[in-house]
Amino acid sequence: MTTVRSATEHPAWTKVQHLIPEVEWATFIDDIEAIERLKAEHDAVIMAHNYMTPEIFHAVADFGGDSLALAREAQHVEASTIVLAGVHFMAETAKLLSPQKRVLLPDLRSGCSLAESITPADIAELRRQHPGAPVVTYVNTSADVKAASDICCTSGNAVEVIESLGVPEVIMVPDQYLAQNIAARTGVRVITHPGACEVHERFTPDDIRDIRDGNPGVTVLAHPECPPEVVAAADHSGSTAQMQSFVEVNRPRSVALITECSMSDNVAAGHPDTDFVRPCNLCPHMKRNTLGAIRRALETGTHEIELDPDLVEPARRSITRMLEIS
Repeated sequence: MTTVRSATEHPAWTKVQHLIPEVEWATFIDDIEAIERLKAEHDAVIMAHNYMTPEIFHAVADFGGDSLALAREAQHVEASTIVLAGVHFMAETAKLLSPQKRVLLPDLRSGCSLAESITPADIAELRRQHPGAPVVTYVNTSADVKAASDICCTSGNAVEVIESLGVPEVIMVPDQYLAQNIAARTGVRVITHPGACEVHERFTPDDIRDIRDGNPGVTVLAHPECPPEVVAAADHSGSTAQMQSFVEVNRPRSVALITECSMSDNVAAGHPDTDFVRPCNLCPHMKRNTLGAIRRALETGTHEIELDPDLVEPARRSITRMLEIS
């Protein structure tokens, strides 16, 4: 006789029980167990960005992290299939770095306001206006934009990448706020493009003041995609991986992560003694990734990422140059 395991006997429950109500967890368990079975059947792994909800990040993901961490991991995956729980440009990056793998994106509508704000023609015009300036392109871009660039960066390594170039002026696209924040830290003249993250651009200094007023002693960590005045009002600024590291090392009593909502939940899972103040701006694209969508991707092989062969080598070169530096 087969013994049916209760939902709360699943190993991930201990990580998420203070984040997800037990009644809601019970609705997830069928998909979670199906995904575990399907991963084994299809020789697949799930790579999840830090902005995934906890039931994805802690229950079914084989690897989680920020864009830089996911890019690094994509080079070393042994499984034949990667399911990228994130957005379209991340799946493209995984395919560029593991061209022999099948890369699936659970929902093709998972886009990015930054990736949609820039085209290769924009880069060509910036090169015309600023001859000789290298183009540093944020990984939050499409493969054709990466192919038109000299080197990529992430929010976690942008300072390192720009300083490695040893030049007084760079073109940095497409995030105007990240570019401004990095310019302030490097002293390099940074030519910007008017792109912005639809999540981070909504945060304001008033939000920071309200958080401090309502939570005396709180430590505020802001993502560098936030406007410079928001970063200036925070205690520290860093990528999602750097935020997580800060919490792990410093163990603040109370902390506010000025970034996408689910980041706080995922870090809080490992730090139940820290009070997480949760200013909540959701990314609608990230939230298209659900357990149901991941399960369908594994069941049906959708949606497989295909790249223009002419773009693969130049786009991969801009990413690998970044990875060699960082």
